[in-house]
Amino acid sequence: MRISQLLKKKGTEVTTVRPEDTVANVVATLAQHRVGALVVSADGETIAGIISERDVVRGLAEGVEVMQKQTSELMTSNVVTCTPEATTEELMATMTEHRFRHMPVTVDGKLAGIVSIGDIVNARVTELEIEREQLTGYISGR
Repeated sequence: MRISQLLKKKGTEVTTVRPEDTVANVVATLAQHRVGALVVSADGETIAGIISERDVVRGLAEGVEVMQKQTSELMTSNVVTCTPEATTEELMATMTEHRFRHMPVTVDGKLAGIVSIGDIVNARVTELEIEREQLTGYISGR
C-alpha cells in the first residue's frame, strides 16, 4: 500500500510545535493530542526537526530543568522523511532499521502528513486480511 492511500484514510493533519517552545509545552501538546511525536516547525510547513516522548524521557534523565529548555535543544534535527509514493513495506523496513516510530511525509519539501509504525502495521494487517480472503475465495471457487 502506498502512503498516499494510508493518508487518505488517516488524514493529513500534523500537530507541530515551534523550535522555541519549551519542552513543557511539548509534553502538554503530546498529552493533549494523544500522540507520541511532534514535528518541529516554525511555519507549519518546513520541518526543523521532530521530538518524541523518548526524547523527552532522555532529557528528563539529566534533570527536570529540561522542561524549561527550548524544543530545538532536544529535538532530532536530521529527520528521515518519505513521500506519498513510498510503500508501507518500505517504511516498515526503514523505521525498524533506524529504530524510530514516526515519519513525516513531505511533498516538494513541505509537510504533508505523518505516519506512525502503528499506522503502518494496521495498514499491513488490513492488506493481509484482504489477501487471505481473496486466496480463500480462489481456493474454494467463490
